[in-house]
Amino acid sequence: MKRALYTFSPLLRHTLLMGLFQRATYHITVSRLEDLPQHTLVEVAFAGRSNAGKSSAINALAHRRRLAFVSKTPGRTQLLNFFQLGGGRYLVDLPGYGFAQAPGTVRGAWDRLVGGYLRNRTALAGMVLFMDARHPLTPLDRRMLTWFAATGKPVHVCLTKADKLTRQQALATLRKVRDELADSYPLASVQLFSSSARMGLEEAEAAITRWLPAGETVETSALGLRQ
Repeated sequence: MKRALYTFSPLLRHTLLMGLFQRATYHITVSRLEDLPQHTLVEVAFAGRSNAGKSSAINALAHRRRLAFVSKTPGRTQLLNFFQLGGGRYLVDLPGYGFAQAPGTVRGAWDRLVGGYLRNRTALAGMVLFMDARHPLTPLDRRMLTWFAATGKPVHVCLTKADKLTRQQALATLRKVRDELADSYPLASVQLFSSSARMGLEEAEAAITRWLPAGETVETSALGLRQ
């Protein structure tokens, strides 16, 4: 049956696209750049230190417990994991970086895989970067931002585990990171986030949906609508 196309108002389209996160499904795992899936429409990368709570954030956004694997051993995710949202849209879980116990050869392979993907992937619309709110903007976080700056694409920073700080501490950290990135990375936006406390989910969803296709026409198959 031929798939129908509908045109929605911007507000309704935003609401429907936000619902796509709850229908996210695992698609493929990639260990080499030459094996990246072809013909994707748009991708949003999720990056962060190995212990920054990236996988937990994906699960929280999708309202699922084990969509992305959460390990008690940081650095377990060493590959690119693609999750499809429908309509050619994908979330891409990047390997966590900076885990001290990983062998040098493994860390080098991560650098080549992640760096090559971030710099050269034309379907990549933006990156969500997860930083521990208690220790933001580490040297490795800055290195990731430097890698990505050359692409001219936006970054949305989620300061995770914000519930571990007092409100005053969290707001002070938010202001500090925003001020610093305003000078060094003007394409970055910043928010407080906590998977366990479900803090900042809607704000993160809204940031990601801004990077999804701007056209008002959306396939009904991607939205689960019946004709």
